[in-house]
Amino acid sequence: MNQTFTVTGMTCGHCEKAVTRAIQKTDPQAQVRIDRSQNKVDVESTQPRATLAAAITEEGYAVSA
Repeated sequence: MNQTFTVTGMTCGHCEKAVTRAIQKTDPQAQVRIDRSQNKVDVESTQPRATLAAAITEEGYAVSA
């Protein structure tokens, strides 16, 4: 299922990689697309939304929506 998160705090390519890795730790098959300029992270994953949001938050980024 496709889920979109608003993630603040991503300022560089390293941040994008960190968010992608955090998501793929919970679901190695997840497809992640990041639009840093819009603070959007689109995730195609079978994991529950709360699990994905928690993984992003644990990496140090704020998640809303």
